[in-house]
Amino acid sequence: MNETDYRASRVCRVLGNPTAYQIVRLLLDGVKRTPGQISEEIGISLPLVSMTLRTLRNVDIVRYITARKNKFYWIKDNTIFDIWNSLSKFVSRMRERDW
Repeated sequence: MNETDYRASRVCRVLGNPTAYQIVRLLLDGVKRTPGQISEEIGISLPLVSMTLRTLRNVDIVRYITARKNKFYWIKDNTIFDIWNSLSKFVSRMRERDW
């Protein structure tokens, strides 16, 4: 398997995690958030959010900056918006289709 296919498969695997999916969905609005803010908004424990953010960083979906002892996370590359829209469109079409 070539490098690009391998990395793409890793992104798909990570986005298959419901927690990662929720975090990415939240960050799609473009607002930088701390893990604590993400935890409160989604209603998931802070350790789980932190662990999931680490995984999302490892596949280059999110990035962070440290400011005043806090880490603020955001979506690294706007291409994820296209992926998100395509995925939503695909799921909607499959739900509507009569097989």
